[in-house]
Amino acid sequence: MKMWAGRFSKETDARVNDFNSSIRFDSRMYKDDIEGSIAHATMLGQCGVIELSESLEIIGGLKEILADIESGRLAFDPDAEDIHMFVEAELTQRVGDAGKRLHTARSRNDQVALDIRLDLRHEIEDIKALLIDFMKTIISKAEENKTTVMPGYTHLQRAQPITFAHHLLAYAQMIKRDITRLDDCKKRMNECPLGSGALAGTTYPIDRSKTAKLLGFDAPTQNSLDGVSDRDFCVELASALSLIMTHLSRFSEEIVLWCSWEFKFVELDDAFATGSSIMPQKKNPDVAELVRGKTGRVNGDLVALLTMMKGLPLAYNKDMQEDKEAIFDAIDTVKLCVSTFNPMVSTMKTLPQNMRAAAAKGFINATDCADYLTKKGLPFRDAYKITGQIVGFCVAKGKTLETLTLEEYKGFNPIFDDGVYNAISLDNCVNGRKVIGGPAVEPVERQIELLKELLKNI
Repeated sequence: MKMWAGRFSKETDARVNDFNSSIRFDSRMYKDDIEGSIAHATMLGQCGVIELSESLEIIGGLKEILADIESGRLAFDPDAEDIHMFVEAELTQRVGDAGKRLHTARSRNDQVALDIRLDLRHEIEDIKALLIDFMKTIISKAEENKTTVMPGYTHLQRAQPITFAHHLLAYAQMIKRDITRLDDCKKRMNECPLGSGALAGTTYPIDRSKTAKLLGFDAPTQNSLDGVSDRDFCVELASALSLIMTHLSRFSEEIVLWCSWEFKFVELDDAFATGSSIMPQKKNPDVAELVRGKTGRVNGDLVALLTMMKGLPLAYNKDMQEDKEAIFDAIDTVKLCVSTFNPMVSTMKTLPQNMRAAAAKGFINATDCADYLTKKGLPFRDAYKITGQIVGFCVAKGKTLETLTLEEYKGFNPIFDDGVYNAISLDNCVNGRKVIGGPAVEPVERQIELLKELLKNI
């Protein structure tokens, strides 16, 4: 029998039962539900709302249920409406009337609002741990490639010389922001809705601050309507997860390019690549491609949450049951992608000679040639125009800036001298950029130092 069956004179249609049930996806919150119920029962007993002996009996029963679920002795009932009703029914069966008192001064509305906050707090910490490990991998790869010169790109066209370390550390900065966004999200969700009741609180003399403290929240929510109807924290987390996937997707796209024969900057380990069913020479970057594809899935979860919430009046509406499948899917997808992507990058082999060969082509030191002229007194726009003419000449003659003779340089402007060759050296082009955030060895090492310091304090 349903816990709410007293009002109804007919049995619920079986199709409605199936449609209404959420046990198949909210059962993952069993530990959170039991943790919240233990805190609620503790508070009820201490405040004298129920007898202390009954409170202790309830707590003992809940702990037994938790142990039995985790040991496999107790399976979830697929016919249960949700995890909350499953636990309460099991508790009542075990401890009798005392179990029926657990729901005093509580509604499923504030109960589920509590459970999902508890669950997402744990998930945030798990995702943070994965991101921290991933950042360590990026830092390690960067330390190995501080002097590995490669082309930097704009519009996917060779632009200026940088190092592979500098390129990788751009992703470390993205992951750093992802971690701080998760922290911000957790801070805002860390208010306890328990005690909000269905929407208007309760007349029982409960202590909401005590329950909040028992569960590790900063404070109780300040408005009972908002306490049960707020899902901003789900949307905010989904947004943070979408950005994580966006960053992984951008990295994936570059790996797909880098391991192609057209670039050949890296080679994926055989354990993180797949082959073709018909073409024996193929080594496909399927992990990167799948991560890129799954980004759309997580973005879809965010849109589903936003769309679900956009037209709901206060307070609780059954639409909000849809929050869990979307946010759980986003969480699971991100965890799967990061935990697979990290070892792929860790085992990825760098091919420095190919990177440098690509950097030697494409006139990516042209800006440095223009800067050389500017430092000798020419206005930058004049220097820019002259360098463009030189590049056009080189293209027509099949030459590079490095192979152009000094006489040819002087033909464009007599200000040129032997110093131009030093100015356009790829290594000098990179290591001359010592500004904060630049690709030279010193600022790269400083980036790494700051990231390591951050990891110590997370």
